Amino acid sequence: MAVLGLVSACGGGGAQGGGSASVPASPSAVPVPSSAMSAQASTASAVATTAPSPSQPAQPAGDRCHTAELRASVGRNDPGAGQRNFPVVLTNASDRTCTVRGYPGAAFLDASGRQLGPDPRRDAGSGPVTVTLAPGRSAWAGLTYSSPEVSGAEAVTPTTLLVTPPDERDPLRVPWPGGTVPVSGNASSVRLTAFTPGTGP
Repeated sequence: MAVLGLVSACGGGGAQGGGSASVPASPSAVPVPSSAMSAQASTASAVATTAPSPSQPAQPAGDRCHTAELRASVGRNDPGAGQRNFPVVLTNASDRTCTVRGYPGAAFLDASGRQLGPDPRRDAGSGPVTVTLAPGRSAWAGLTYSSPEVSGAEAVTPTTLLVTPPDERDPLRVPWPGGTVPVSGNASSVRLTAFTPGTGP
């Protein structure tokens, strides 16, 4: 840190200034016995050995996970009652413990990077909880929609799911494995739940 460096530099300058002040002002001054000089050198060496050195403060272990520290993936479909249900998984790829809380941002993209359909809506029934992720651990949010073959909604086939971690601006790009998704018409809503621990149901 710049502040620590400045303090260290000031401390070192003060010590050197103090040492210069003890130099005899005249060549006629009484010489110091060699035994006394040896004692002074030993004392100075001991002080230098025991003096604390500044160190970098450790990064907080429990603050939120940032996009660059995470890896995103989409799990297998867990179908039921005409619904498609996919876990959107974030895994801590860093070497520190961090947290996620809330809902992911998500958008379907085609091969040219154009968004397909509106942003998924948040499922109000799933309240956010803080999930602590040690290195290598995961949290998942559910992405759910009615099967277009059942609902008759207009459907498209994305190539990519864009996933933005909670409270972050930079997204992660994940290949979309789920086939068609609804974008308009009957039962076209896509919903997201908040993150919970693990990789899916």
